[in-house]
Amino acid sequence: METTLLRFVRTAILATLAALALPVSPASAIEPIRIGVSGPFTGGSNPMGIAMRDGIRLAAREINEAGGILGRPVLLVERDDEARPERGAQVVQELINQEKIVAGLGIVNTGVALASQRFYQQAHIPMITSVATGSIITKQFLPPQYPDNYIFRVSAPDTIQAAMIVEEAVVRRRLRKLAIFHDSTNYGQLGREDLERALERHSLKPVAVERFNIRDVDMTPQRARARAAGAEAILTYGLGPELAHLANGMVRIGWKVPLMGSWALAMSNFIDNAGPNAEGTRMPQTFIQDGNTPQRKAFIDKYRKAFGVERIPVAPAAAQGYDSMLLLAAAIRQARSTDGARLRDALESLKERVEGIVMVYDRPFSRTDHEAIDTPRIPVIGEVRNSQVVFAYDEDRKRDAQSK
Repeated sequence: METTLLRFVRTAILATLAALALPVSPASAIEPIRIGVSGPFTGGSNPMGIAMRDGIRLAAREINEAGGILGRPVLLVERDDEARPERGAQVVQELINQEKIVAGLGIVNTGVALASQRFYQQAHIPMITSVATGSIITKQFLPPQYPDNYIFRVSAPDTIQAAMIVEEAVVRRRLRKLAIFHDSTNYGQLGREDLERALERHSLKPVAVERFNIRDVDMTPQRARARAAGAEAILTYGLGPELAHLANGMVRIGWKVPLMGSWALAMSNFIDNAGPNAEGTRMPQTFIQDGNTPQRKAFIDKYRKAFGVERIPVAPAAAQGYDSMLLLAAAIRQARSTDGARLRDALESLKERVEGIVMVYDRPFSRTDHEAIDTPRIPVIGEVRNSQVVFAYDEDRKRDAQSK
């Protein structure tokens, strides 16, 4: 029988955790469930990392307020990977070997994911990728070479995003001469390949393929070549700071063609740094800060209040982070354990219907499919208007609300 004193101590601990979202010391009476969270909390990718982390924190706080998981509080052990693959690999090893986490959430950059997730795989610890979108992320550890795959994902893979970008340009806008601008990271290179394959399905080839590096400011030669090739629009795979330089530079030379690209065009450091030159930019989004359902409105309100912001830095990253925590919690409840193999099995056969922010997750994973979003029905096309990302099409807004 639980004594009155023990009940009091347990309640006090959970109240503290709920207030902080980061629990007490390991020496506490109730051993917390230690979950690793890594992402870029500094540097050019930090709007995505911070939004993702805060979404995870918000879900963990709500879970702890409700009594934790299996009577145990959640402890988030956070590490900044600085968007650097070598740093990402280092922090994941620290989380596994020193912090003794039972599962991982997070990772924003594709290159970081590819460099670090093998350590989760080797340790048989499930990792739910909250943000990184490179198409091969969940496919590194497939049978027969690997009997079990411990890498899952809730974000929209680039195969889906690239197809949506090309459909926007070719089908909806009827453009034929398209240039691709991509950064030199794994994310940019793999995204460029996905765009080229999507164009091939429409019997098209880009009129120009231009590459730039992280922290590049001047893209004059690339813009000049694309303009000379007669590009009617630019399709992008890069991150906010460099894309802002691209948009601003186009205006400076008097060349204004549509800018469409991956979901990173929704990053606050693109929208803010490009200012009026970001207007009209379009990109796939899994979640738009719109509040088109009561649950989403409540999430937006709670996020704003908890973190003191009006605009979520990258709304999809926050929602996907939140949802990844909910899915992991459901798997722990189903497994009634934090054992890695049992958690993997539970994720692959999840019985609980999880009401997330991006979508309702009804058996989102299987033994052979670790992508929660594996069709283009979930993402919508967003557009920058008045420094906010909104639905580009009213029908998308209606369809998105109905999916909830």
